Amino acid sequence: MEITRRSFLQYTAAAVLQIPGPVLAEVAGQRIVSLDYGLASTLLSLGITPVGISEQADWNKWIVEPALPPSVVDIGSSYEVDFEVLVQLKPDIILTTPYLDELLPKLQPIAKVLRLEIFTPDSGAVLPAAVAATRKLAVELNRESQAELFLARSDAFFETCRERLSHRPSPSVALVSFMDARHARIYSAPGLFHNTLERIGLRNAWTRQSNFWGFETIGLEELSSIADPEARLIAFDPVPADVLPKLAESPLWQSLPFPRPGHLSVLPPALMFGMVNEAVRFARLVTDLLDQDV
Repeated sequence: MEITRRSFLQYTAAAVLQIPGPVLAEVAGQRIVSLDYGLASTLLSLGITPVGISEQADWNKWIVEPALPPSVVDIGSSYEVDFEVLVQLKPDIILTTPYLDELLPKLQPIAKVLRLEIFTPDSGAVLPAAVAATRKLAVELNRESQAELFLARSDAFFETCRERLSHRPSPSVALVSFMDARHARIYSAPGLFHNTLERIGLRNAWTRQSNFWGFETIGLEELSSIADPEARLIAFDPVPADVLPKLAESPLWQSLPFPRPGHLSVLPPALMFGMVNEAVRFARLVTDLLDQDV
């Protein structure tokens, strides 16, 4: 039976959803704690279950996939780590980022600290930085082959999204998280969402460069500067309960193109501060949405 390029890509991309799940065995006896969601989700995709993470309670709100095993212990928030719990876990390695550098003097006496840079002023585009951090983490944990398999499957998934979207005209998209009825975060270069849009063949309607996290906060009136009259506005949950009712009554909002049918969509959460797994989830959500358009 002839295998087409499209069917091959679809099969390969489906495999990214079937990457072997995390194993409960530790890495060569090492116990790992992660203070970052993206690093924790990457651990899981390398076949490693951390013994603890920060803000475990919100995992299913922001990360969702991969699923977090119930054995993982909550060590408090990134800002207020429960050091008593952390010490009791007896970690061998603590994963952190420059964002939490103020904690280093307290973390270093407890265990080896592995600091990985993804979101920094000098890191550039976030998705390539996340790929590089994945490889660096894999080297430290002797999981290079698992990392290359994970990255290859993720890239195949991006390619399938690109292929699906190439068969129909796709509008440019503006990506926002509503803060209230007058303000939103909007996502652009060099952020994870922007890089992923480019990878799957979509154009970001918001062309202004953002901060190194990949977003800026704007007043909704600034959406009028979007040049593409057919641009699609995609918002991510959670949307504050009063926002959409207030927008429906706002003359300013009604003057924009987005109240027109089919020009505003709300998607489940995706974490813009994540790594490759979070880019895959974002790509899936956006591709599934646009692939439904007639």
